[in-house]
Amino acid sequence: MSKQLLKTILPMMAMLFTAGCMVGPKYQTPPATAQAPPVSYKESPTQFPPAEGWTVAQPQDEMLRGKWWEIYNDSELSSLEEQLNVNNQNIKQAFENFMAARALIAEAHAQLYPTIAIGPSYSRSRGSANTGTVTNTVASNGAHAASLNTLPLTISWEPDLWGRVRNTIRNAQYNAQLSAADLENERLTEQALLATTFFEIRGQDALIQLFQDTVEQDQKALDLAKARYETGVDTEISVVEAQNTLQNAQAGLTNLGIARAQFEHSIAMLIGANASRFSIPNRALKAVPPPVPIGIPSELLQRRPDIAAAERNMAAANAQIGVAVAAFYPSLDLSAGGGFESSTFKHLFDLASRTWSVGGTVNETIYDAGLRRATVNQFIETYNADVAGYRQTVLTAFEQVEDALASLRILSQQMKQQEDAVHSAQRFVELEMGRYQTGIDPYVNVVTAQNTLLSDQQALTSLHTQHMAASVQLIEALGGGWDRSQLPSTGDVSKKLTASETTIQR
Repeated sequence: MSKQLLKTILPMMAMLFTAGCMVGPKYQTPPATAQAPPVSYKESPTQFPPAEGWTVAQPQDEMLRGKWWEIYNDSELSSLEEQLNVNNQNIKQAFENFMAARALIAEAHAQLYPTIAIGPSYSRSRGSANTGTVTNTVASNGAHAASLNTLPLTISWEPDLWGRVRNTIRNAQYNAQLSAADLENERLTEQALLATTFFEIRGQDALIQLFQDTVEQDQKALDLAKARYETGVDTEISVVEAQNTLQNAQAGLTNLGIARAQFEHSIAMLIGANASRFSIPNRALKAVPPPVPIGIPSELLQRRPDIAAAERNMAAANAQIGVAVAAFYPSLDLSAGGGFESSTFKHLFDLASRTWSVGGTVNETIYDAGLRRATVNQFIETYNADVAGYRQTVLTAFEQVEDALASLRILSQQMKQQEDAVHSAQRFVELEMGRYQTGIDPYVNVVTAQNTLLSDQQALTSLHTQHMAASVQLIEALGGGWDRSQLPSTGDVSKKLTASETTIQR
């Protein structure tokens, strides 16, 4: 290919590259809700008398950032969360999906540039001796033989006149941002699940301690009943009733091991550890929900990664409409070729062996039975569906925050009431034990009081666990420590992947 030819083609290609226009709708984020967000949450503790609510962070307290679990001041939980961030396989899977989405941007971006190919070849053919073809050699039997050496270089390019490729790139960029938001949402989900499971296992340890104490007290009651029976003060039925109460408590204690083992195995899975080699020491739940800075409702849209993902999904769908609209306009295919061709390799690079060609084709679909219009309509409806999905995600976010706030507020009230019930049950046992020892009431009344106390204590312990889980649910509903500013820009996701990022995992 001559230098003059290159000087003619390359400026023309550059002009076409820069002169193309963009077709399709311009993207604007639609309103998230029909009405502006309220000034404060309906279930916010500030809306209720302090005696009926739970402790709330002061307005001047900063919002949660980064390692939100540190608000619980539990070193064991913090250690587990750090392991989860490194070894959780669901997070790793989401990360690799993000890397794949970034690679798609490079694939789309490559369509902006010409394709250059080289295909050296060599052939030798033998023709019929009776064709009279002029050849450069003649075989001894009269047949004609020929050799051909070629070294072609071809360039083909379709200028992005209507923005089809650029919209494809935008679609890939927005999808990569969506994938980044999905990664953060998966990370938050796994972190919250670990914290909830951690408090569940600690609540189970509290129940185990409760039943161990109950077994100890029931054993003392049985010893008392036996002593009274042996001295003739009481009947054998009291011994049997005391023994049955003890046996039920022992069976209940044994059963608690099932749930604790399952919680322990779940934590092992979350942090990427083998459940057969993982264990957590017993420690009863003592923590209380810390004050959580909840901010104002209008900030929620910027703090939830799932809302960011839903918004980027709309942007990607809008770009896809532009890709479909570009099909209505003609496309221009440019091609150029050049190289060397000779019957002998010796003369392949001679000046006389040069070849070249330049061409262009304009393609326009005249009739497609409505295919292009149907395709555009399909992507318009897909976009509309994504808008509805975005708004549903926003509504769900507000619902989850209100649910968590209501749970914390109501559970705190219920716990206070349940604590009063436990105190009453303890007094009930004391009074009945005194009446039994003085011979006023039979031992069955003591059994009734003991069962009432154990039931109330179990309920209080379960409420404590639910209270801690509700605080985690609130933090998750608020988006953890994430913020929309942490979402990578289109420039960030378009950066070339490094060698370490594309290493095959073994």
